[in-house]
Amino acid sequence: MRLLHTSDWHLGRAFHRVNMLGAQAEFVGHLVTTVREHGVDAVVVSGDVYDRAVPPLAAVELFDDALHRLADLGVPTVMISGNHDSARRLGVGAGLIDRAGIHLRTDPAGCATPVVLRDAYGDVAFYGLPYLEPALVKDTFGVDKAGHEAVLAAAMDRVRADLATRAPGTRSVVLAHAFVTGGQGSDSERDITVGGVAAVPSAVFDGVDYVALGHLHGCQTITERVRYSGSPLAYSFSEADHRKSMWLVDLGEDGALSAERLDCPVPRPLARLRGTLEELLADPALARYEESWVEATLTDAVRPADPMARLSERFPHTLNLVFDPERAPDDPQVTYARRLAGRSDQQIAEDFVAHVRGAGPDPDEQAVLREAFDAARADATAREVAW
Repeated sequence: MRLLHTSDWHLGRAFHRVNMLGAQAEFVGHLVTTVREHGVDAVVVSGDVYDRAVPPLAAVELFDDALHRLADLGVPTVMISGNHDSARRLGVGAGLIDRAGIHLRTDPAGCATPVVLRDAYGDVAFYGLPYLEPALVKDTFGVDKAGHEAVLAAAMDRVRADLATRAPGTRSVVLAHAFVTGGQGSDSERDITVGGVAAVPSAVFDGVDYVALGHLHGCQTITERVRYSGSPLAYSFSEADHRKSMWLVDLGEDGALSAERLDCPVPRPLARLRGTLEELLADPALARYEESWVEATLTDAVRPADPMARLSERFPHTLNLVFDPERAPDDPQVTYARRLAGRSDQQIAEDFVAHVRGAGPDPDEQAVLREAFDAARADATAREVAW
């Protein structure tokens, strides 16, 4: 069986104020063409179909168009909800859509009820594990402590139990939306840390033939059978070096697997430039970036006049400007934002405690802070879902 694995479409998302709907529509067309030209037997979409719980109408219309075009091909599609999606909204009409060969899996309780497809060698069971927010699903899976590994492990126990009841030789594919240990993140993914831990070990998924992951925006191989497709488009300058693609996966008779990367259309390349304003304006080696979307980091000791206007004369698609004068970290002029860059909410809170009290929090106090941040994030997620 030949599978096309994609994820993280983020329909409705902009890139630094640039409307990406046209590029997203181009990707959908590319996806449909790929399915047809490569003889794909099933499409799997591993979450974050939309960029937010209540997507704009234009994004919903594009999603509707994608579903109709995939259904017209007669190629089954299995989709799960991600942490950006509203699972309840995405799942509306799932039973009816199912009849058209579009299988939406958004209910955690149904993770062990597979979509079963057949090829010349027998059955392939597709199990959809939508994003599992630990605080919201721990009771569903009967785990005592809310954590990503605990709820995913419980969900996979159900998957393996169901798989054990099926005919010998039944092959299996799991769709999941999670941060798996060994994966490399980028700036455009929403933090899903719970209890100070975001990642789960790949061993959680042992026992199945292929795991189609979503959430991280870089295409990457965790193990031969556990892979991220990544997002089809770049959504932050941290993805400037990404090769955006999908996985074309062939699942053989005995579960033997081969995978090939198929490139996605690039609306415009990204470039991250660094130097003084005069260096960026004068360096002939930078000519190749003049048609790129540009993020420029200026290292001038004194902020120059009209930097964006002057940069845009040479690089008309400059979207982001960062000031980073080359100063020692303890220089009092170093900005607050720079001092906080790369630090988690937990670390910032602990630094604040140390600043006002003269000593950082002890382990018990760290645990209280962690629980407070987890509770606040879970509450925000629950309210978003309930909208």
